[in-house]
Amino acid sequence: MDHEPDLVTVDTTWGELQPLHCASGVVTVGELELIEYVGAGAALIDTRLPDSRKGLTIPGAVSIPHDEILDRRTELDQSRVSVLFCNGPQCPQTSAAVHALLKVGYPASSLAYYRGGLHDWVTLAMPTRTIR
Repeated sequence: MDHEPDLVTVDTTWGELQPLHCASGVVTVGELELIEYVGAGAALIDTRLPDSRKGLTIPGAVSIPHDEILDRRTELDQSRVSVLFCNGPQCPQTSAAVHALLKVGYPASSLAYYRGGLHDWVTLAMPTRTIR
């Protein structure tokens, strides 16, 4: 089945459903809002670990794995919003990254949470790009 065009296989046997709002002051966005934010200059940050990416991401996304977010936080520009995402509603990686940033004083107003992640993005047939 994996070879059929437009077929996405989703593994729902891992993780726990994440809250819709991951932290106080951090806006949760859906697909249309994500597109709006990025169009207005927001950064799009893929917080997934390299082995969980399966070769695809959202166009324009920069990879900063959740376990590297604190060491690489200088790559984020506090003067604009960074929209963070991971695998989907059951994945805790983005929530962990957001909480780590907030704990060291990163402003909540400079962060947004795309809870749907790559799971919801591809489910809705939104464009993807191959990770090289």
